[in-house]
Amino acid sequence: MRYMKRSGLKLFAVAALLPMMASGAITPHALAENTATTMTMSADDSVAKALEQRVRDFLANVPKNDKKVFEDFFADDVIYTRSAGVTVTRADIITNIGVRAANEPEATFDSDDFTVHPYGDFAVVNFRLIMHNTVNGKQETATFRNTGTFMKRNGKWQAVAWQATKVPAEKNTDK
Repeated sequence: MRYMKRSGLKLFAVAALLPMMASGAITPHALAENTATTMTMSADDSVAKALEQRVRDFLANVPKNDKKVFEDFFADDVIYTRSAGVTVTRADIITNIGVRAANEPEATFDSDDFTVHPYGDFAVVNFRLIMHNTVNGKQETATFRNTGTFMKRNGKWQAVAWQATKVPAEKNTDK
């Protein structure tokens, strides 16, 4: 009985699609290509969501100044170009955790406006980073555009390249 139900469903699907295929509106190649595209988009959406969450989790943990958080996020061979135009390594990033904490002890970070382009085991992520900080008792906000290239190694996404660009104060509300 189960086979007959499946067989009947297949026959119905073929009967429904046959007139469109005969007219040329749908070709077997286009049908297969559309299915592959849908599957790729679904996989891409999954990667995009995972990487957006990875960045958000990292930014939420930055104020803790935990060396392990930075080591987990940035690959050993990362190339990071700071907003001042200085290129640093992962070792530099780890060394400067204490400097950042001393200079911006109350800083917290938000993010929005994500764009993710997955390429298999690589992905490029761009987003707006919003840094909230208190300086001399006054609340300040700075905005940056960040672009990171991630590589999936041993089942984990890590940043292998990073570029931070400070958005001028008068443009902080623009995306």
